[in-house]
Amino acid sequence: MQLYEWTMVEQEQLIHFLTTNTWPFHATRNSGRQLIEKAIREGGYESDEVKTFWLVNDQGEKVGLAKIHDMQDDIPLFDLRIADQYRGRGYGAAALRLITDYVFGLPEWKIRLEGHTRSDNLAMRKTFERAGFVKEGHLRQAWFSPEEDRYYDAITYGITREDYMAGKKTPVVWEDSGGEEQQVPEIPDFPDRFESDRLLIRMPHVEDVSDVNNAVLQSFSSLKEWMDWAQHTPSLAETEKVTRQAVADFITKKDLRFHLFDKETGEFAGSSGLHRIDWSVPKFEVGYWLAEGFTGKGLMTEAAGRITQFAFEELGAKRVEIRCDEQNKKSRAIAERLGFELEAILKNDARAADGTDLRNTVIYAKLSQ
Repeated sequence: MQLYEWTMVEQEQLIHFLTTNTWPFHATRNSGRQLIEKAIREGGYESDEVKTFWLVNDQGEKVGLAKIHDMQDDIPLFDLRIADQYRGRGYGAAALRLITDYVFGLPEWKIRLEGHTRSDNLAMRKTFERAGFVKEGHLRQAWFSPEEDRYYDAITYGITREDYMAGKKTPVVWEDSGGEEQQVPEIPDFPDRFESDRLLIRMPHVEDVSDVNNAVLQSFSSLKEWMDWAQHTPSLAETEKVTRQAVADFITKKDLRFHLFDKETGEFAGSSGLHRIDWSVPKFEVGYWLAEGFTGKGLMTEAAGRITQFAFEELGAKRVEIRCDEQNKKSRAIAERLGFELEAILKNDARAADGTDLRNTVIYAKLSQ
């Protein structure tokens, strides 16, 4: 990967990059063209204080954007953004190392480089650690999210010139600490797409919205019986909002939704994923639904089986569950065909999808060998 300095002639490319990708952990998730144009005019991307770079991989693809600001100060800051489709491939840590090389290679003597992130942005926190940065501060309720109208804790990471030159990490000694620091669960890097015999299985993209919405509308009567999210027909805008959130959750590794596509025709076939994630174990729950026209062909068993394999082989899962309504015979049959063991029947555990009568929940599980 290399850094290529952004120039004003690439204004449209910059706007396209910032408006077509999702930024779940930035203060403003979707700035919009007008705000970006205003920031460009005011020197927010190119000035004596700011330098902006494209992150270009070995194939010549622009995979991200890095902005270094406070360039006239001894302690610059940076903003790093990786495009949706390239996340989870290790580009973040590689980019941060390039940024570090650039800053400490400047003729002006920079004594340190620092960055900040939200405490729940586990992917970025691991990126800092892999790039040689040290956690230096935990600021309670210091990161405001205007779209959610709430505050999050903020984490500060830094690397000093001395550590950079020596190739080491010097941890901060918290002499006044009253207890042990909370450990961040180890989350592996993993691919965002893979295949089964008949399906392409990949993370959701915003471009999938129309296909997903059409599939839900066409399959609504069958989905309504078992899915609490399918109790009214969604508008295209509602599906877009849900899809954008799914992309954000995948990026942050809070929830891993996958879209299923027929390998021969390229058609959207349904959705599955790994939910109720606990990375400290790690354990996951498989969920799934198929679009009308793709049922009755064994595709759901194929997809759920392949995603279960992915959980064990790529994510290091110790436990994978399938939960469903006791009366959902088709879903139970999938779990049983895949060799999941029935561990429990929870009596009166949940309301039916339409919110009426009480139902029992069955829990199937498969453990790592």
